[in-house]
Formats: sequence, C-alpha cells, structure tokens
Amino acid sequence: MSKEKMPVNNMKLPLKKLADQVIVITGASSGIGLVTARMAAAKGAKVVAAARNEEALKKLVDELKSKGQSAMYVVADVSKEEDVYRIAEKAIAEFGHFDTWVNNAGVSIYGHGTEISTPDMKQMFEVNFWGVVYGTKAAAKHFKETGQPSAIINVGSIFGNKASLIQSIYASSKFAVHGWTESIRMEFEKDHVPISVTLIQPGKIDTPYNEHAHSYLEHQPTHIGMVYPPDAVAEAILFAAEKPTRDVYVGRQSKFLTVLSHMLPRFTDKFVEKVMHPSQYDSRPSKPKEESSLYHAGYGLHERGTNKGWIRKKSYYVKATKNPVLATVAVTSLALIGMKLLKHKK
Repeated sequence: MSKEKMPVNNMKLPLKKLADQVIVITGASSGIGLVTARMAAAKGAKVVAAARNEEALKKLVDELKSKGQSAMYVVADVSKEEDVYRIAEKAIAEFGHFDTWVNNAGVSIYGHGTEISTPDMKQMFEVNFWGVVYGTKAAAKHFKETGQPSAIINVGSIFGNKASLIQSIYASSKFAVHGWTESIRMEFEKDHVPISVTLIQPGKIDTPYNEHAHSYLEHQPTHIGMVYPPDAVAEAILFAAEKPTRDVYVGRQSKFLTVLSHMLPRFTDKFVEKVMHPSQYDSRPSKPKEESSLYHAGYGLHERGTNKGWIRKKSYYVKATKNPVLATVAVTSLALIGMKLLKHKK
C-alpha cells in the first residue's frame, strides 16, 4: 500500500527569511518590479531580475552589486513560455535553487473594448495572463523537485475584482489571473504540495504603467486621485515571501471597491462610470501606440510614472495586513461603511 502524503496547511508553511532566499521577479526593469528587486536585495535576498529591457537590467544588477548585494538578470519575454522556463534554468544554474517566484510583469491597453484590435487583445493576454501561468508552472516544477516550502506571488489588480471602463481587456486579464491563482492554490494544498500562493491586489499605483500602456485614447492614460507608491506593493510582496498570505490588498480603495461591488453591484457600476472613468486619463495628447510596451520593451529604471493627484507615502492597509489585529479592525470598518451605504440605498 502506498504511503499517503501528510496533510499540508499552505497558509502555515515555514518559509525562509528573506535574507536566506533567492527570489525571482519578472517585470523587474521598472515600476513595482524594480522597487521590489531593490528592496529585496537590500534585505539580503539574492535577486533574479527578469524583463525584456537588457540595458535596464544590466544597470540594475550593476547597481545592486556595487552595494555588495547579490543579483543576476535574465532577458526574457514572459509571453513566450520558453523564455520563462529559461529564467528558472538560469536562476538554478547561478544559485542552485530559488525560493520565491514573483509574477509581476504586465501591461495595459486603454480604449473602448469594441474598438481594440483582436491581435492587441491577444498579445496583452499573452503577457498578463499566460505569463503568470508560465511562471507558475516553471516555479512549481522546481519547487516540487526540491520539496521545500516555497512561495509563488501573483500581482493582480483592483480591476481584477471590479472591472473598469476603457481598460476592459486589462480587467479581463486580471480577472483571469485572480481565477488562476485561486484554483492553483487549492490544487497545491489538496495535493499536499508545500507552495504558498499569494494574490497581491493593488489599487492605483504610481508607476510608469500609464506611460507603457497601449493607448487608443485621444488623451494620455494616467492615474488621477488617490495613488499609492510602488514601495507599498513591494512591501506586500516581500511580506508574502516570508509569511504565507492568501491575499494582500494595497490601498483601502482596492479592498473597499471589492467589498462594495459585492454588496452593492449596481451602485458600484454607477460609481465607476461617474467617478473612476474620468480618473484614468489626462488632458495631454496620448502617446502613439508605437511607443507602448505591448510588443517590445518600454523604457526602464523608472520607479514612478506621470500620474496626478494625492500620491500617498504608504499603504496603511498593507501595514494592517502584517498585523492580524489591525487587519480585523480594517475589515470590520469597511463592512460597517458598506452596511451604512446599503441602509442609505434602501
């Protein structure tokens, strides 16, 4: 009789301290990925930075090594499965293994859904969704071979729970990432595979995301209103790399919109149509499609974008997530706000 595997609670896996880890980060040449690579290296992790922009990656690795930190880079396009597996192969060749894999690479398309070309839609799904699938499979293959508690961290979006106008295909890709993350998390746990799977759900983040986007709009895509720093997302990612966590919301707006859309779906539709729609573009002329990073690497080594509004210094919701008591208080507060809105609607 074959010996049954011992049950595994994947939310209580003993993950290594960051200083003892090798961490793979896709989309590491700018924005969230760049900040995460720098922050991870500063905390003692060995960093494997992957992206399409070789010049930016080389400068990043040179920068980290000049500080006595350990890092390497791999030029890779996550929309190509063979490139993603090559990231894993080179990480293992250099460091012997890796402990955490962060699926962060992504790009957006701004425009009315019915006016976006089908090839552009498919290309974006190749990056945003299939890149995450390829990364998950490459990481899981290695983690199953080592048998050690490990982590896969997928970067989702506020629009992966509640879609928005003029980013319809981006929202669809993030809905798919959220679904994939939930499914694969359950599969690992049911099959007793010791891999923690975390979904990071950022709100509006001040990165070059808007500058790299493929735009069909007359005016330049941007974030207007409350915007959070990429450091807050990096903090959430690195927290999940050490402590198994199901979901981390970056910014109250992300959690609030998710809760509100479940409690008051029609009200939330109207809120998004009226308030969030005009907050996604500026008065400047839009950059031409040819300058986007949909099909080729965008400019690198920029952590911040050209967004406007109230740019926060941190995310208190991330801080609360790291403290169970504060997290309970935060969720309770959001539930009470939702109940008041529901009562007011009646």
